[in-house]
Amino acid sequence: MTDQKNNKAIHISLWIAQGLLAIMFLMAGVMKISQPIETLAQSLPWVNSTPTGLVRFIAISEFLGGLGIILPSILRIKPFLTIWAAIGLALVMLLAAIFHGVRGEFSAIGMNFVLFLLAIFVAWGRHKKSIITAKT
Repeated sequence: MTDQKNNKAIHISLWIAQGLLAIMFLMAGVMKISQPIETLAQSLPWVNSTPTGLVRFIAISEFLGGLGIILPSILRIKPFLTIWAAIGLALVMLLAAIFHGVRGEFSAIGMNFVLFLLAIFVAWGRHKKSIITAKT
């Protein structure tokens, strides 16, 4: 019985983590895709010294990662893609932390680290602990 409760708790925790990641990355992606660079630079100063193409690439990557972390699991269509999305988002956060560290923007690294841990948790959990099976 305890094992079943643990599995249910992990399953629920994974859905919460997936939801949080989806919201964060979808919002960040939409913001970086839709706003002019000048407007974006007011809230994200690093945008001024980063090529526009890279900013938009990051935006698209975040948006697609936000979709990938939730849709395959909800729809149960190729749910293994959730694991790959989580790994991709973890990589994005690792690279973001390095980028901000090199620039001396240490206050941004905390959020990168939290999102990195959430993404790793989802990748591990959906691969090992609470696997979602595809619809048949």
